[in-house]
Amino acid sequence: MTGGLLELAIVILVAAVLGAAAKLFRQPVILAYLATGIVIGYFGLLNVQDKEVFSIFSDLGIMFLLFLVGLEINYASLRLVGKASVILGLGQIVSTAAIGYLITVALGFPPLQALYIAVALTFSSTIIIVKLLSDKRELHSLHGKMSVGLLLVQDLVAILILIFLAGVGTGEGNVWWNLIFTVLKGVVLFALMMFLGRKVFPPLFDKIARSQELLFLASVAWLFLLAAALSKIGFSIEIAGLLAGLALANSSERFEIAYKLRPLRDFFILVFFVILGASIAFSNFNGLTFPIVLLSLFVLIGNPLIVLILMGIMGYRKRTSFLAGVTVAQISEFSLVLAAVGLRIGHITDGVVALITAVGIITIATSSYLIMHGETIYQFLSKPLSFFERKKTKEMELSDGGMGKPIVLIGCGRTGESLALGLPRDEVLIVDFDPDVVKKLKIKGFSVLYGDSADDELIHRAHMKEARLIISTNPDLDDNLALLVRLSLLEDGKPKVIVRADTEVDAKTLYEHGADYVLLPHFTSGQYLGKTIVLDPEMGVLETLRENDQALLKAIDGKR
Repeated sequence: MTGGLLELAIVILVAAVLGAAAKLFRQPVILAYLATGIVIGYFGLLNVQDKEVFSIFSDLGIMFLLFLVGLEINYASLRLVGKASVILGLGQIVSTAAIGYLITVALGFPPLQALYIAVALTFSSTIIIVKLLSDKRELHSLHGKMSVGLLLVQDLVAILILIFLAGVGTGEGNVWWNLIFTVLKGVVLFALMMFLGRKVFPPLFDKIARSQELLFLASVAWLFLLAAALSKIGFSIEIAGLLAGLALANSSERFEIAYKLRPLRDFFILVFFVILGASIAFSNFNGLTFPIVLLSLFVLIGNPLIVLILMGIMGYRKRTSFLAGVTVAQISEFSLVLAAVGLRIGHITDGVVALITAVGIITIATSSYLIMHGETIYQFLSKPLSFFERKKTKEMELSDGGMGKPIVLIGCGRTGESLALGLPRDEVLIVDFDPDVVKKLKIKGFSVLYGDSADDELIHRAHMKEARLIISTNPDLDDNLALLVRLSLLEDGKPKVIVRADTEVDAKTLYEHGADYVLLPHFTSGQYLGKTIVLDPEMGVLETLRENDQALLKAIDGKR
């Protein structure tokens, strides 16, 4: 036990040092975790791959990650992009596998080994994409939803393939019957989660949420209980994590649950990336340099291009297609599991496993930069990407014709919701990048435009030049700075601009760049309440405030 704690302490210490360096140089922290594994493996500090505790932690990290993914996916948003995600996911899988197979056969690999490599190249990492999109606060954007939907399709196909290979490996029973039976079990479980998420968990967790500690414990208990139950019927804990999250997605406490569980996810997911990084130090790459480079380039360039073409054909804007495409420029943890199963069965060699692992390391590291800087890359490639865009896109269908309003409100999350419900509807144009929110706002009678503040075309599309006030409730500093810069370039003056910040440092920066007012929620609410109390020492206004807030809460619940 003492030795295990010492080894865990070494891993955490090295990861903390490299993570701090990554933050200092504004690099993705995931790369620091991969580098931790490479450093530990290369210098022989310890072999994390042979330690059972690290393997368990790695599995738990993926389970917690998929649990949080499930929490983010409500049923309305699944219905909105579900069909498109299925078409996109299946189209990407077939296209990538077919092209990948032709490349690997041309490289001289036997047909069966080429098939394994080609299939491994089709799957993208849920861990990487969800974490980076979450860090960028883009999970609710249209390209974020499309990416997550595509990943769900990929993961389902990957699970079916692994189940099929497991049947081939054991040679017991009818493989096709096992596959059909497993799919049926999955359908029944999904229906059960839908029922629990609508009828059972919302009222139950409303009562549990009165105690924050109990809310945390109940959420974790549900997650582990479902994982234990599903493991008995042949499903992995990763699938259990996703289903457990889906069951709580309609609960009003889902944001609080996600907030409390993120530290656990971040700790356990660290170990997954360390093990992945360490694997590179123990592999033999003799004669594989050219195939590794070529296949890595195919994943980094070919996969995004395939998604870009498919989404262009389906009618999405070039920006949405490109940002969704760059998210799939890496291979998945399922690819590594597939390689391990193929080696155990005897279908592939150690060299093929080393090749898939190396492509995984290269593409994961590189795609982190592509995702984090996707908007910058898009601006550089915007003109040639117009080739992949139709004249009439789906985003135009999401928006309505009510443009040229005196007030433009960017972002309709919890802060934006409160503002929107307090403003005259005929004077407000709401801009949001969540298609689910856009659809509901249109039903409520608001003028809505699909888009976000990072889009260079937004100022023109929203007719901001004609507005007298622009309000951005997006707390991202870079997006707000870019918005201020673009508005400052408008001729004949610019509208008043209110932007939101999360910290006092960000607020100072935004004021320095021309913001007319910076919304700091704790500052603004404190000033408002303080002035209200001064104006009414008898506190009679508190009853009015309470009634107003309760009416607003009721309106927000009705909107959802």
